[in-house]
Amino acid sequence: MSYLLFQLSFFAYFLATAAYIVFFITRKGEVRRIARMIFFVAAGLHTINIIARYVEAGHTPITSIHETVSFFAWSISWCYLSFRWRYTVKNFGTFASIMVLMLMLAASLASREIMPLPPAMQSWLLPVHASIAIVADAFLALAAIGGGMYLLQERELKQKRFGFFYTRLPSLEALDKLNQHCISIGFPLMTLGMITGYIWAKQIWGGRDWHWDPKIIWSMITWFLYAGLMHQRFTLGWRGRRAALVTIIAFCAVLLTLWFQLKGVHTYGA
Repeated sequence: MSYLLFQLSFFAYFLATAAYIVFFITRKGEVRRIARMIFFVAAGLHTINIIARYVEAGHTPITSIHETVSFFAWSISWCYLSFRWRYTVKNFGTFASIMVLMLMLAASLASREIMPLPPAMQSWLLPVHASIAIVADAFLALAAIGGGMYLLQERELKQKRFGFFYTRLPSLEALDKLNQHCISIGFPLMTLGMITGYIWAKQIWGGRDWHWDPKIIWSMITWFLYAGLMHQRFTLGWRGRRAALVTIIAFCAVLLTLWFQLKGVHTYGA
C-alpha cells in the first residue's frame, strides 16, 4: 500500500514539475495555478505514503536509502510550501519541483525492503535526530536552489543580454534574501540535529571509536562551512555572488553527508 502511494505521489510530482516548466516558458498564470495545485496534492499524497510506511515498518521510515531520500524530498516539498505561503519568489517553484522530482526518482531506484531495526536503534531519538537533520537539509537545499538562481540571473545581468532567464527570474536582492532566510532556519536546525545525534551516539556506543564514522566527519565539515557562511554574512556583510557560491558548495557537502547515510554506524537497518 505504501509503495502504491509513493508511486502516485511520484507521478503527481512529475505532473507538477511539467506544469511548472510549461509556466516557466509560457508565463501563463493559469498554468502556474495548476502547477501549484498539483504540487500541493503530490505533497499530500507523499505525506500519506510516509504514514503508511510507518505503519508497515513499525518505526519512523528514515532508515534506508529509499526512505531517507523520500523523506528528504517530502521535507523540501513542505519547506517550500511553508516558505511560499509567506514569501513570493518568482519561479522558485519550478526549480524546487525539479529537485524534488530528481530525489523521488533516486528513491524509486533504491531498494524498498523494510529492514528490522537492531534493539540499540529502537530509540525515541531516531525520529527526533533524523527528522530534524533532514528538515535542516531541506531548508539548505532551498538555499542552494536560490544560490543557483542568483548565479543565473547575475550572469544575464553581467552579459547585458536580458534574455530568457532575466525576465523569468527574481531580482538579485530577492534571491539574496531567500538565501539568508533559508540558511537562518536550516543552520540552527542542523546544529540541533547534531546535538541530538551526539547524545544518541553516546547512549548507544559509549566510548567506542564512532567519532570517525564518515557521516559524522562530513556532518562536521558541513557544519563548519555553514557556520563560516553565517559568520561572514552577519558580521562582515557577505552578500551576493560569494554567498551564493559558498551556499552551493556547502550543499554539495550536505549531499555527501547523505551519501554516507548507509556507511559506518549510520547503517541503521543492517
